[in-house]
Amino acid sequence: MPILPLSSAQRSSLRAQAHDLSPVVMIGDAGLTDAVMKETEHALAAHQLIKIRVFADEKEVRTEFMNRICEQLGASPVQMIGKLLVIYRPESAAPKKKTFAQTLQEQDGFKGAAPRRVTVMKAPANPAHRPRSKQMTIKGNERVTSGGLVKRAKKTTVSSKKKMD
Repeated sequence: MPILPLSSAQRSSLRAQAHDLSPVVMIGDAGLTDAVMKETEHALAAHQLIKIRVFADEKEVRTEFMNRICEQLGASPVQMIGKLLVIYRPESAAPKKKTFAQTLQEQDGFKGAAPRRVTVMKAPANPAHRPRSKQMTIKGNERVTSGGLVKRAKKTTVSSKKKMD
């Protein structure tokens, strides 16, 4: 994969964003192994902008590590300060896998936090009758009581002193 080109303005903006980041990948004495490349791939997929700490003393080795990572992973070098490498790769256009909650949202048309399907068994008023089962979709701020009722979470009250902070 080719190295992605960045303009100087983009590079400057990425350097500013990377200032507060901590290194997420470390390259030790073994060098740039397959495990390090795989971990770098996962970090780039998750964060797009990462810092890598290299424990090699020679600048040429660190530069060569940065070039190999960028070529193999299709990323672009942003900055190299001492033993820290900053690398950027934009989010890929490939669709991500959908979570269970997202598939439920598509099926039921609900938006919000964590809708889930629940089967509720309600006991009848007459003990001679069978209990009824009912499929329900519960949203994120709701819960099912032991009697089979759906209740929403109550908002917690905050004292006036805490509101001022």
